[in-house]
Amino acid sequence: MEKESMTVSIPASLYKKIEETIKGTDVASVSSYVAKVLREKLSQEEKTGEAFSKEDEEKVKERLKALGYID
Repeated sequence: MEKESMTVSIPASLYKKIEETIKGTDVASVSSYVAKVLREKLSQEEKTGEAFSKEDEEKVKERLKALGYID
């Protein structure tokens, strides 16, 4: 595990939900849980080569069109 760490702010309500989620598990802290989830997500994206699913990409494009940013 990396020794150097940085601080990221999340809403208190999300922090509390994560606390409840990890209660009774082997996860040591909210920070550990968040780091684990982010590593898994980034690893998944690296495997697929896509940050967004095709469906998500289409939704973003539709929203940008609706806002007049793209034709």
